[in-house]
Amino acid sequence: MMTSVIRFLICSVLLVGAACAPAVTPGTAPADSRPDLQQTLEELVVGFRGEVGIHVLHLASGEEAAVAADDTFPTASVIKVPLLAVLFERIEAGDLSLDDEMTWHDSLAYPGRDITAQLREGETISLERLAFLMTSWSDNTASLWIQALVGGGQAVNRWLATNGFATTRVNSRTPGREADWEVYGWGQTTPREMSRLMTMIREQRAVSPEASERMYRLLSAPFYSAEALSVLPPTVQVAVKPGAVRRSRSETLVVEPPGGPYVLTVVTKNQEDDSYDHDNEGWALIRAVSLAVWEHFVTSP
Repeated sequence: MMTSVIRFLICSVLLVGAACAPAVTPGTAPADSRPDLQQTLEELVVGFRGEVGIHVLHLASGEEAAVAADDTFPTASVIKVPLLAVLFERIEAGDLSLDDEMTWHDSLAYPGRDITAQLREGETISLERLAFLMTSWSDNTASLWIQALVGGGQAVNRWLATNGFATTRVNSRTPGREADWEVYGWGQTTPREMSRLMTMIREQRAVSPEASERMYRLLSAPFYSAEALSVLPPTVQVAVKPGAVRRSRSETLVVEPPGGPYVLTVVTKNQEDDSYDHDNEGWALIRAVSLAVWEHFVTSP
């Protein structure tokens, strides 16, 4: 009799525990109780005065949403992510080292307010610092210097083609791509392809595990945080590269919340709003999308 009672109590506890246990990893919401992410993104782009491309992928669950994710957009400074990948390919091959000291010449200066352009003729700077300035400060002078050091846009485009990127290309200072430069500027990509490259780095599949880890650390130390990052908790790890030109805004990032990482890429083109004010429509949209994706994966009921 006592054995039967004990067996009944154990079964009752197990049944109650199964009914009450969380269905997903802490910090995330059950997928079937969340608002539809695809619908949310489509609603956010309604009325935008320009064209928008978005790609979102939750790396743990595979949940994905997209808006014009395979259309071609200008990269602006987001092109520095593939530049970084090819730089580390050259380092892996032994052609370059992060410890290399590069000699500055005034002819290398690119118009703007770059830190690198403040060097004096004949001064040296390490390649490691150039890579940091390219990713964190988005220093154009450092980036174009690195582009030349790795073999130019042609070398970057060969790496992209070899690794299955059909659309992402460097156009600036790249022979044969003058017509593309006229349309897209320094570089071109699709939201899905840029998300894929960031995912390769996050999953240590770009160049090598060691190179990917170093790239991820560089991308995780941004100077600019006014857009996609501004709506996220400051305690959350994020690897990010933003970009902006007059009629286009872009940002690609990997966010590491408790429920597992997700990658997000947002790019615009042909914007009517070509201002550089904080409330530029492209930047406002990036903030809205970033917040919506965060709330979907982390805080939805």
